[in-house]
Amino acid sequence: MFDTKIAIVLRNNLASWQKLNVTAFLMSGIAGQNPEIIGEAYKDRSGNFYNALSIQPIIVLSAEGETLSAIHRRSLDRGITSSLFIEEMFATGHDAANRAIFAEFAPDDAKVVGIAIRAEKKIVDKVTKGATMHQ
Repeated sequence: MFDTKIAIVLRNNLASWQKLNVTAFLMSGIAGQNPEIIGEAYKDRSGNFYNALSIQPIIVLSAEGETLSAIHRRSLDRGITSSLFIEEMFATGHDAANRAIFAEFAPDDAKVVGIAIRAEKKIVDKVTKGATMHQ
């Protein structure tokens, strides 16, 4: 049904709250970069309206740190604009601080804890090779 695939890959040793936090932040980046994936608002039988959601399924995977770094490198090599969350961002409290700490690292030394990508299905499968379904 979809030519593209959305995948979020989380480092497998994060605390539960970190996994949820990182997933939310990463998906907001995908939605911001691809507004066409957001559908229509939801409406219940009583007439209450709710936010629109993604029209496309999202797969959540997990990987060891080294695999996650490889996924990051493969996404850069293929020119995929991704959402990326690094470990140091857990210590910040707002967007400007996140961007400031993020700018201090390069792909070779970033401690990636999560990445989200949206691309053609086959490309996403190749880039996320080594990651497994999140448990």
